Amino acid sequence: MNATVILLSFALLLASLAGVLAAETHARPDWLVTPMREPARLLEHPERNEVVLDNGLIRRTFRTAPNFATIGYANLMTGATLLRGVKPEAILELDGKRYEVGGLKGQPDYAYLDPAWLEQMTSSPEAFQFAGYRIGKPEARYPWKRERHAEGRPWPPHGVALTVDFRPPESLRAAHDGLRVSLHYELYDGIPALAKWVTVTNGSGREVTLDALESEILAVNEQEKRRLHVESDYAFFIAGTGPPALHTTFWGPDQEYTTQIDYDYQLPVLLTEKYPLGPGVRLRPGETFESFRAFELLYDSDDRERQGLARRRLYRTLAPQVTENPIFMHVRSADPAAVRLAIDQCAEVGFEMVILTFGSGFNVESEDPAYIARMKALADYARSKGIELGGYTLMCASRDVGPENDCIAPETGKPGSKFGQSACLASEWADGYFRRVLNFLDATGMKVIETDGPYHGDVCASTTHKHHRGLADSQRRQWQACANFYHECRQRGIYINTPDWYYLAGSNKCAMGYRETNFSLPRWRQILIARQNIYDGTFEKAPSMGWMFVPLVEYHGGGAAATLEPLSEHLAEYEWHLAQNFGSGVMAAYRGPRLYDTPQTRSVVKKWVDFYKRHRPILDSDILHVRRPDGQGLDCILHANSQTKERGLALVYNPTDQEITTTLTLPLYYTGLTETARIRQQDGPPQVYRLDREYNIAVPIKVAAKSITWLVVE
Repeated sequence: MNATVILLSFALLLASLAGVLAAETHARPDWLVTPMREPARLLEHPERNEVVLDNGLIRRTFRTAPNFATIGYANLMTGATLLRGVKPEAILELDGKRYEVGGLKGQPDYAYLDPAWLEQMTSSPEAFQFAGYRIGKPEARYPWKRERHAEGRPWPPHGVALTVDFRPPESLRAAHDGLRVSLHYELYDGIPALAKWVTVTNGSGREVTLDALESEILAVNEQEKRRLHVESDYAFFIAGTGPPALHTTFWGPDQEYTTQIDYDYQLPVLLTEKYPLGPGVRLRPGETFESFRAFELLYDSDDRERQGLARRRLYRTLAPQVTENPIFMHVRSADPAAVRLAIDQCAEVGFEMVILTFGSGFNVESEDPAYIARMKALADYARSKGIELGGYTLMCASRDVGPENDCIAPETGKPGSKFGQSACLASEWADGYFRRVLNFLDATGMKVIETDGPYHGDVCASTTHKHHRGLADSQRRQWQACANFYHECRQRGIYINTPDWYYLAGSNKCAMGYRETNFSLPRWRQILIARQNIYDGTFEKAPSMGWMFVPLVEYHGGGAAATLEPLSEHLAEYEWHLAQNFGSGVMAAYRGPRLYDTPQTRSVVKKWVDFYKRHRPILDSDILHVRRPDGQGLDCILHANSQTKERGLALVYNPTDQEITTTLTLPLYYTGLTETARIRQQDGPPQVYRLDREYNIAVPIKVAAKSITWLVVE
């Protein structure tokens, strides 16, 4: 056999192998399109001292001897491994001294982890030592009753839970024998995500202070860092469209990685999950501390849209209350006649909720029996019309409740915060506040709370407040108070609007992302900018996770040019607000005294409410971003869902003064369609289109000036 024949045979073999691999990759279901059938499970391998968490998408492997440690973290979707080295599973600072929890020592190089090294690696005698593990199921982090339209996702999410117990090192046992540290892991079905948190139980006879805590330490390789997203439920203030600063997620250098290309060893490839301050918790004998929960999501692509879809699936799975998406109005007066008018109009056109907005005169903290009775009568009346009623409260931001209960700035020792002044939610005042609000909701039967200025991250240096000792534990104690309040609301089935990122602590919705003063701009400008905000905000939020705003009356200024009232005189602009909000599945706060002023106005409002309800499952589905609004041509979004009857729905907007005729390319991969798609423009007859090799279709379309159309994908 000559060299040419050998090379040809080798080439044919490679081509054959490539074909097999391609076929296997194509045959593997895409978890974002087809629900995974493989459950999360724990695999035990005592012969090699290993336990494994695996759900077919990701796999985390632990060594159980000579101590407990993560020795593998694989992205099964890409075949890549995240880990380049073994680190402690956690680090605690107790009474001023740092202690590692688990982990192995003696890895010769942190550029990669050779499994052959593991047999020679040892356990630090100063670390907490592995004492055993337990297997269970994920538990609900807060109660959730499915009381209104929502996705049919299980709660708590299905999966497997692993609890690993550690005993103190010998050096600590004399003072704190009986102190136990437990690490908790949850791996979920059908999503490449797991949770991790820490509990510390003081079973000793002495008090101990937990000064600091690192609940996760991962030596991640340079290339996979960008495909690991971590966030926690310890989140509060947000500004803009994306999530808040990841308060607990820190990327820093790894000094043990001495073969990295940076001569100063400063590559940010060591992930640490920790409290930014404290927690500074003093544990008495018999008490247990529970940390925040970190949620780790592995991406299988660098594509922004696909990463966004993964994030949105994470929230749908781990905070399914965010899929509730009621249609609501903000009525600007709490006068009973004004509220009844709003309730009547909402019921007439199909709205589902009325919120007594800021500046309305509503007082959810009232303890006046006559006022409570009056509000209960309104809530009962709303319920008789199929409407949920609730209202606004200012919690702690920008609220001065007196120097003895205000946040104390550590820089000055005087009252002060990032919002000028804020009440401390770990002060005695907060006990009364939460009691008054919950008693009012219970007494009136109201089912909605809009908490403006919830806990936003302020620290407090007071040493006299009831629920925190000083600066070190002030942040955690205030966050905990806010989260506990939301859990109480969840227990009651109360819908929670809040401007901050409390989804993983139980809230339903926050702003989709906008600047309030933009609604003082001339009407057509505010409309287009709002549509840009929706387009940008839905990369990381499902439509139901954010609200928009419609200023039926003047808001922050702008005069007549910015205002929709009288509604019948600005019906074209009003309809655009309605169309782009309902068409995107993003509910808006329609703030004013009424939803319509003439039969024609009523007809337009009802048209878009009916449109949303007719297509609700697909309009509540995630958005694919086809073309961003720029005022220069068509813009387009596409809802996609492989599990609904309507697989897709595209909204097409022409904000220009010219009719536009073009060919629109729609990406249909996430609809689950592979060969053909039936497309209906509005309620017209269907036409069949064949998908190209990238799962796109090209649709000829004509859109009149200043008009909107939609395409239904079946």
